[in-house]
Amino acid sequence: MAQNRFWRLDARPQGHDFASALSLCTETLAPLGDGEVRIAAEYLSMDAGTRMWMSPRTDGYQPPLPLGAKMMGVVLGRVCESRDPRFARGTLVRGFGQWAQFSTVMPDPAGLVAVDDDVADIRQHFGALGMNAWTAYVGVAEVLGLAAGQWLVVSAAAGATGSLACQIGRNLGLRVIGIAGGPDKCRYLLETLGVDQAIDYKNEDVAARLAAVDGGVHGYFDNVGGPLLDAVLPNMAHYGRVAVCGLVAGYDADKPLPGPARFDQILMRRLRVEGFFIPDFLHRGAEFMPRLRAWFDAGKLVATIDETVGLENTLIAYDRMLTGKSLGKVVVKL
Repeated sequence: MAQNRFWRLDARPQGHDFASALSLCTETLAPLGDGEVRIAAEYLSMDAGTRMWMSPRTDGYQPPLPLGAKMMGVVLGRVCESRDPRFARGTLVRGFGQWAQFSTVMPDPAGLVAVDDDVADIRQHFGALGMNAWTAYVGVAEVLGLAAGQWLVVSAAAGATGSLACQIGRNLGLRVIGIAGGPDKCRYLLETLGVDQAIDYKNEDVAARLAAVDGGVHGYFDNVGGPLLDAVLPNMAHYGRVAVCGLVAGYDADKPLPGPARFDQILMRRLRVEGFFIPDFLHRGAEFMPRLRAWFDAGKLVATIDETVGLENTLIAYDRMLTGKSLGKVVVKL
């Protein structure tokens, strides 16, 4: 029988000490059950939202992973065994699986989909053609729904979702301000992604920079929460909108992230604030793909890939993603 290596969640991580909470294990693969599909992973996606799955919080969009379970994450690979006629052996697929060489899933709960083999870099199924792009599109085009010429601000703008939100905003005719940490990332936003302005939150006064926007900011795509949200709220235009996609500033905390210190601005400026998660619209992927693919094929939507090689190095990649050491989409190549 084939052997499988996988990461197991042994304890709730404290801060970024993932090495004490997860262990790399080996198992003998069991025969597939009815309806199951087994995927030989080629790449694993590193996503900030999975940090909540490791915590004991029960108020998230999905229950916490039980201790002793395989660590979950989005997987890109080929079907090597199948007991579902929709997924033939050899099909390139993407879905929620495990941090493992082989993921065994029930296709529907895993959101498993067959993806195009004709993309030159299949990693883009995690990038410009993946779930981060779906999230960016929904947040910018639907939750914010801004008109051409209005101002869009994006936090964590050099990350996997933020970088795509910047480009989608630009493609929709918005004026885009990206917030990122460090001059190199800000240069990337300006020179590669084509944003109108870039703000280095580590070295600049974010609130002061935004105060210079004539008429205020119309939409804020928030990946971070915390102090950055407090810097943006007083500089929103009246009747502006905030799309809350992530709260990475609080994922490592023992307690939930405190509410905005400038919560009063939601009333004073008559703002609309809406949170959203990928699972809310997984079933709508086919709607987004034609437009995303057209932008991708035209070179108007790109995703920089930050790749780490080796399942054994997954925790290194994960830390790079959560601590801002990476640029663009972080993946692990198996």
